[in-house]
Amino acid sequence: MPLIPATILTGFLGSGKTTLLKRVLTEAHGQKIAVIENEFGAENIDHDILVADTEEQIIQMSNGCVCCTIREDLRSTLAELAAKRRQGLLDFERVVIETTGLADPGPVAQTFFMDDEVAESYLLDSIITLVDAKHAAVQLNERQEARRQVGFADQIFISKSDLVQAPALDALSHRLKHMNPRAPIEMAHFGVVPISRVLDLRGFNLNAKLDIDPDFLKPSDGHGHHHGHDHAHDHEHEHGEHCNHPSHRHGHAHGHHHHHDDDVKSFVYRADRPFDPGKLEDFLGAMVQVYGPKMLRYKGVLHMQGSDRKVIFQGVHQLMGSDLGPEWKPDEVRQSRMVFIGIDLPRDILIQGLEQSLA
Repeated sequence: MPLIPATILTGFLGSGKTTLLKRVLTEAHGQKIAVIENEFGAENIDHDILVADTEEQIIQMSNGCVCCTIREDLRSTLAELAAKRRQGLLDFERVVIETTGLADPGPVAQTFFMDDEVAESYLLDSIITLVDAKHAAVQLNERQEARRQVGFADQIFISKSDLVQAPALDALSHRLKHMNPRAPIEMAHFGVVPISRVLDLRGFNLNAKLDIDPDFLKPSDGHGHHHGHDHAHDHEHEHGEHCNHPSHRHGHAHGHHHHHDDDVKSFVYRADRPFDPGKLEDFLGAMVQVYGPKMLRYKGVLHMQGSDRKVIFQGVHQLMGSDLGPEWKPDEVRQSRMVFIGIDLPRDILIQGLEQSLA
């Protein structure tokens, strides 16, 4: 049986997660989706949609979707859903997990890598973060959980953009780009987002994104969607590894004042010399041991000494994985490209260690 793709939906209270979910659950998109609710309280999906007796936690919807609330932990809920699917009791093609407004998506994502039972049935597709345009500035300033959610995202949707002025929206987009340059940012009005922008994004698929789009850190995300104002991190490409200025200082040259120097930052590293595989593995292994809790997402295409194939690597917190990608094409410039997103990342240590891991 093919693996069941799973999407993690995160975002602060009031950011519109439930609106988006309702749309996914009630729209006739022809997909059978199991939604796992991890949120209790006013934000919960309205009970008029869910006609349920209290005993059974899993409800089949009129359009074929399945909805359940997490009774114990995510692992057991996922296992139960997969078992019912195998037995033919439930029919669904994918899972969407809604996290609580204050949740750190990290442990939810790690469940898919750490637990054998879950890993045998599911494939983590992506983490989607909803950002409320009206309240984001305050939430990002005051709550690290909100900043972490941005750092984890494979795709960011800004909701309620109609409630703020263009300059504020522009500043918010800039700020999000700084924290996470690899997640496309799009506007979402009242949960009206094409389903194709929510599902099958393959943010965690080691080969897909980086290989299809060799310039995965350039302004366009490979779908022809250009996200405006990407000059904010162009400097990364111009003097990549030798650039050690504070991450927001250059922003002032563009007239964008960041009053908050966010603790969630991104850092891009490029190298033309190949890596020594042993040295790199030792260095990255040591880094995740020490800084893992602060490393949210990291990803890269690597040029390894002695290999004609690209090595694709990525991780969440302490969990790191790598895969052999396709061969380098004869005319292709063999260059390693990596992006790290984390909390107060030790940029100098990273640069020094990566430099010392080159062959």
